[in-house]
Amino acid sequence: MTTGNDMQRKQKLLATALSVGVLSAFAAPLAAQEKTEFRLAWSIYVGWMPWGYLEDSGIMDKWADKYGIDVEIVQFNDYVESINQYTAGAFDGVSATNMDTLSIPSGGGVDTTALIVGDYSNGNDAVIAKGAESLADLKGKPVNLVELSVSHYLLARGLDTVGLEEADLASVINTSDADMIAAYATPDVEAVVTWNPLVSEILGTSSDAVTLFDSSKIPGEILDLMVVNTEVLEANPNFGKAVAGAWYEVMGLMAAGDEAALTAMAEASGTDLAGYKAQMAATEMFFDPAAAVAQASSDALPTTMTGVAEFLFDKGILGEGAPSADFVGIAYPDGTVTGDVGNVKFRFDTTYMQMAADGAL
Repeated sequence: MTTGNDMQRKQKLLATALSVGVLSAFAAPLAAQEKTEFRLAWSIYVGWMPWGYLEDSGIMDKWADKYGIDVEIVQFNDYVESINQYTAGAFDGVSATNMDTLSIPSGGGVDTTALIVGDYSNGNDAVIAKGAESLADLKGKPVNLVELSVSHYLLARGLDTVGLEEADLASVINTSDADMIAAYATPDVEAVVTWNPLVSEILGTSSDAVTLFDSSKIPGEILDLMVVNTEVLEANPNFGKAVAGAWYEVMGLMAAGDEAALTAMAEASGTDLAGYKAQMAATEMFFDPAAAVAQASSDALPTTMTGVAEFLFDKGILGEGAPSADFVGIAYPDGTVTGDVGNVKFRFDTTYMQMAADGAL
């Protein structure tokens, strides 16, 4: 079922690719210049709460001062809008998943680098149904989710494990995350795909809710990143150093169980310390920069990204007019590329994470 709101949301995502080519054409010459003021955008999610803490605690300012620059970190309530603003050149970086980076800025022609590989979802995203026993039970039933999001991808990956496709469902109903809990409480909604803290709330308040599949079954596929404009980073290496230095200082606090830092992040995300720790338990955070380097350098990553590209192409959101799933080139730390080597717009670069691991920041 497609509603007017569904179509608007699709058009919003697809229109980004149309507009970005024009916007980035004007922004690119400026983006390549050396500068001292930078802006990062982020939105609420368990693995991205450190970005808000970096800003509020003064840790970002401390590291920026060390390198003679200024870095402002701005929170968005609308995740997709934060990516659109980055794509349009209003920000130098944004917190985003690997899938959304590929589909929106990279697919729209903005050369983007994963500066920080922060974590991967390890159970935070889930397929939940009422009284079902397996994913096979979803055949012929409607499923509610945020269309064209990582929830959609998770569902596709899950269905594949039981030999089903989206066409085997009654329908996929586009439902905003803000409406998901209320929707699940209605008798007409039989299954949903969503993320924490919504997953925890649904499972905690619905006696018949059963988790049929979650992101722990596809480890390393839903990556949470801080991505930045490649040209800005290349022209301003101190930007990369300051951001990486600040990030891993906070990672050290979290790894040590610093309750003040964790409580601040919990409250900012709308929960308490126990609730935040529960979400953290379903998140594979790379507190150690060496672990982040290993993830970005993993032999499995090119395979994952190829699968993500195929999913996006199948859904028609891998860049405007993309002729195939290989439309966007994705570069990896060892120099290899998947997709079009002549159109590399997404890069996994371990330079600054490695500097943090080496204590060289």
